[in-house]
Parts: sequence; C-alpha cells; structure tokens
Amino acid sequence: MSLKSLIACALLLSLAVATIFGQSPSSFDLANIDKNTQACTDFYQYAVGGWLARNPIPAAFPSWGVDSALDDQNRDILRQILEAAAQNTKAAKGSSEQKVGDFYASCMNEAKIEADGLAPLAAEFSRIDKIKDQRSLQEEIAHLHAAGVNALFLVGSAQDAKNSAEVIVQIWQGGLGLPEGEYYFKTDDKSKEIRDAYVKHVAKMFELLGDDPAKAAGEAQTVMNFEMKLAEAWMPRVERRDPQKVYNRKTLAQLSALAPNFDWAGYLKNVGLSRRTDATVGQPKYVERINQQMTGMPLGDWQTYLRWRLINARAANLSQKFVAEDFDFKGRVLTGTTELLPRWKRCVASADNEMGEALGEVYVKKAFPPEAKRRALEMVANLVAALRSDLTTLSWMSDPTRQQAITKLEAFIRKIGYPDKWRDYSALTVDRGPYVTNVIRADSFETQRDLRKIGQPVDKTEWGMTPPTVNAYYNPAINEIVFPAGIMQPPFFSIAFDDAINYGAMGSVIGHEMTHGFDDQGRQYDASGNLSNWWTDADMAKFKERAECIVKQFDGFEVEQGLFQNGKLVQGESIADLGGLVVAYAAFQKSMEGKPRPANIDGFTPEQRFFLGYAFSWATNVRPEFARLMVATNPHPLPKFRVNGPLANFPAFAEAFQCKASDAMVREEAKRCQIW
Repeated sequence: MSLKSLIACALLLSLAVATIFGQSPSSFDLANIDKNTQACTDFYQYAVGGWLARNPIPAAFPSWGVDSALDDQNRDILRQILEAAAQNTKAAKGSSEQKVGDFYASCMNEAKIEADGLAPLAAEFSRIDKIKDQRSLQEEIAHLHAAGVNALFLVGSAQDAKNSAEVIVQIWQGGLGLPEGEYYFKTDDKSKEIRDAYVKHVAKMFELLGDDPAKAAGEAQTVMNFEMKLAEAWMPRVERRDPQKVYNRKTLAQLSALAPNFDWAGYLKNVGLSRRTDATVGQPKYVERINQQMTGMPLGDWQTYLRWRLINARAANLSQKFVAEDFDFKGRVLTGTTELLPRWKRCVASADNEMGEALGEVYVKKAFPPEAKRRALEMVANLVAALRSDLTTLSWMSDPTRQQAITKLEAFIRKIGYPDKWRDYSALTVDRGPYVTNVIRADSFETQRDLRKIGQPVDKTEWGMTPPTVNAYYNPAINEIVFPAGIMQPPFFSIAFDDAINYGAMGSVIGHEMTHGFDDQGRQYDASGNLSNWWTDADMAKFKERAECIVKQFDGFEVEQGLFQNGKLVQGESIADLGGLVVAYAAFQKSMEGKPRPANIDGFTPEQRFFLGYAFSWATNVRPEFARLMVATNPHPLPKFRVNGPLANFPAFAEAFQCKASDAMVREEAKRCQIW
C-alpha cells in the first residue's frame, strides 16, 4: 500500500473534526453556556459550564477537556493510518510504512505478549544479576541509560545556556518513582497514603517478577529507603525554574572532582558518547548525593533498585498483569483514573511517541491543508505585530531594554504545522517480534540520536513535538515558537471560524508562546538563545514587581479546602496566559480595522465572542487526584484559573461584558496585574 493509500484510508474522519465541538464550525455553541451563572461572577463557569455538565470524565482519563477530545480525534486518524500499515505485509523492508506497521502490529498482538511474558527482558535482568563490583555496576547504569531507562540520573544533549551554538552533555536529577522529591517527606494524610501505596506497588511488581511476598516487601523498602536518600538532595521544581540555578558547566575533571566515586569518562564512553565535551550539571548537590551512594549502598541493594527501575520503565509494554499493576498506581492512585485505555489507544500513543514523525508525515497531508497553514502563518504575523506594537509603547520599559526586546521578537523562528525536514528512522530496526523489544530499540535509537548532537552544530529545524500533538511550545535556547498541526484544528482554530473565535482561542495560544520569550524564565535569554541579561536594573526591578503581582494572585486560588495553587510554580505560564490574552486581543482589534464591523452572532458582540472562544479553549473537567498532582508538579495552573485569572486583570473583558467594579471578575485597580 502506498503513502497515498494510507492517506486515503484516513479521509473518512475529516468531516467530524469540524463539527465535534459545536453545532457548526463558524458559531459558538450556546449549549456550552451555563445560564445560571453570571459572566461577571465566574466567567469560566458561565462560558463552559454547559459543556462541562455534558462531558463527564471518561473512566480511562484523569481529566477531560476540549483538548482531550481533539487529541482523541487525532488518535482516531492515526489509528486508521497504523491499521492500514499493519495490514500491508508487503511494505518495503526498512520503509517507514513497514516500521510503523510492524510496531503497531507487535503492540496489538496480545496473545504473543502474554505468551512471551518476561522472556524478552531475561537478558536485561541477567545483566543486573551479574553486577559484582563498582565497575560492572556503573557499566549497567550506562547500559540502562542507553536504552532509555531512567535510573539514578538523566543524561542527554543540551545547548549550552551561555553559548547556544554549542551542544554539550546535560546531567539532570532523576531515578525517583514518585513524581517529585517532596512526595517522600510531606506529612499530610494524602501524601502518606500515596507513599504507602507506592511501597505496596513496588512490592507487587517484585512479586510479579517471581519473588516471594516477604522478599518482595523487603525489596520494596530497600527501594523506598534509597529513593528517600536521593530525594533529600532533590532540587524542588520552583528552584528548577531559575535557569541560572540549573546552569553549572563543568569540565570532565571538575565533574570527576564533584563525584569522584563515579567514573564519568568510562560512563560517557559506555553510554555511547564518542565526543568529549564539557557537561552542564543541573543539580550539583544531587550529583554529590550520587557520589555518596555509589559506595554507601551494598551492591545487592543496587541490584534491587536497578531491577525496579527496569520493570518500572517496561511494565506497560509487557503482559496484562504487569500492565494492570503499573496502571493501578500511576493511573488510579496518582490521577484517580478508574479504567485502562483500550489497547488500540495505548498502541497508537506508543507509536506516536516512538515514531511520531514517520506517522506525522502522513497525518498532516490529511488533517492540515495548505490553506490552514497559510492562515495560521498570517495569524502569527499579526500577533507578532501586536506584540511589537505593545513593546514599542510599554510605559514601564525603558528604551535600551525595549530595543533588545524588539530585536528578540524579530528573531523568533516560527514553526507551523510540521517540520520542513522529516526525521530519518533508517537506523531503527522494527519487526513483528516482541513489542517490548521494539520499544527498547526505539528508545535506544532516540537516546543515540540525541547524544549524537553533542559536539555538532545546532539543528534549528528540529521539532520537539510530533505533528499530531495538541500542544505548542516556546524554546528559549533556539528562540522559536512552535505550533504542531494537531492543535491547529477546532476548537482552537479553523478556516471556517470567524476571526473572534480564532483569535480568542488559537490567537491566545500563539500570544502565550510568544510572551514566554519574556516571562520570568524566557526574559533571561537573548535573541540568540543565550542566558544573558539584556535588561537595565530598573526595568528588571519593575518586571519582578509586576510578576510578583501574578504570584500573589495565583497563591490565592484554592483548589480544594486548604490546597492552593503555588504562585511561584505557575508564574511563568500565568505571565504567558495574561500576555497571550492581551496580545491576541490587540491583534484581533487590529484585524477589524478598515473593515465593516462584524455583526453580532447569537446576541454576542465580536469582543464577547473573542472571550468566549478564549474560555472554551480551556474547558476541562479534572479529577481531584489529578488536580492535586498538577498543583504539586505542573507549572500550568488548573484550567479554571487560566481563564478567570487573566480575565480579571483585563479591563477590555470587563468592558465587553459590562462588569461592575464590585464584580468578582474585576480585580480592583490597586491589585490588577499588568505586564504587557
């Protein structure tokens, strides 16, 4: 079957995308509105309360929002592409079609996965069993890292933060089984419950590996004790937001002096790194803790820990008993999810994760027509112009800083839809053998692809997300804004939508990523992507004062009784949300200049529809367990606060809905947060 045939097989879903989120793609669905809530009291509930009531969270998801529905829609398209490829057993050997087809077929072959059991991992466990000294221990850590297993710490490539043209080694804390270091020490009842459940989960996994219950319980406690030692040196997420704190460039000699019990030269060679470069160490105290533990823990305990890290990484790719236990903790305990996703959905997600650009090349031909890319590029250009205008007139910023900011804005690399150069998977071997073997090969391929960047020129054409991804990002090291085809669809964007909805939804996303270049982190990088201070002292002080306003606002948002958003953790995303909203609204206003004023639709003015489009793009139901996980680990606020927080600071919203100064959705002027 040809590439064209694969595309044709996916066309059946094209009409559904445009109508799944409303009555028609060009009108806001009035059923989304909660008529029992006032817009000026709680705009999120007003704008999307009807949708939330009609869209409870499916059992297999921790949350369910309009982005989840779009992601599910994209998954359906990928499924048809993959099933067509899997059915074509005559695809040319070594072709992308053969590889994605065989990968998906191996994942869907439950009978073989059950029959194989642990056999495909036997050699891996044997290697761990043969550890007999420090040399073989460190060789095994390197071997696991080369295969993509997160054990002890993480290694990869990174642009040097102060010389973005250079790619060097990056060493980062890692190797924990709980989401963050603080999970090991928090004393509230929920945290204690999670820790107890975690120890039981680890013990159960050891039992599934064949150990008797008593031995498994002891091994689980060994793992917990060791991870607590690592967690004591863990840099918290808020501190990791400071790029200066995580930039610690070391020569190999300095790295060896920091942790002399670890053979770094031997490790880098064993992990597959042929070029010798300096390394940036994200968390030096954590590396010092690794150094202590290398000789401070018996080899038998190391073997226990590495067995756990291996099975933890591969459980989801094994037989049903491992999959079920893995889901019980990571899904049910941590996120409140009550049901495992259907196998085909897990296999589609796995294929996208491991070979996403091979799939994406087919996907974009179906889901992202040239006209959509043209209009998206036009919208991005309008948003850039709006931010340029804002920077030009910003009252609190002085001219020296202003010129540097505009220079950085003009240097943005704009990526829309899909890469200009597709990833080469020719070195990856995929067949219809064990599914877990294909995953290991794919993870090893990706690790080596990443490490080969070290010492080479920076590839600015590379993408960090696959084309079907419903998301977007800003990368300060390359100074780029990236919008995959997956998000350039309803309810975020459609060539059939009126400008009010497109600018409110997708325009605010574009503006969000642009203003990330000037948030508490992004502002520390210059136009070339270097960690460099281009602000005057006075302007920096003014920025920090304005950012602190947002920190305090979000500190006040209560998630559940006694649990609040962490303003410092979410400040970057919240700065970008507010900035994106302001810039998108300005671009929308600019788009109406010189044209007849658009008519009201369904009784809503163009300005009101802009804000309805913005709010609807965040419509999401969230399980309490997942909300708690997000508050502890995620730099993004919960959806409700991403709507009400920025809008309460924005006078144009109050004007559009004729809100009074005393209304809940209007912050008093003295407390109003404004940056852009």
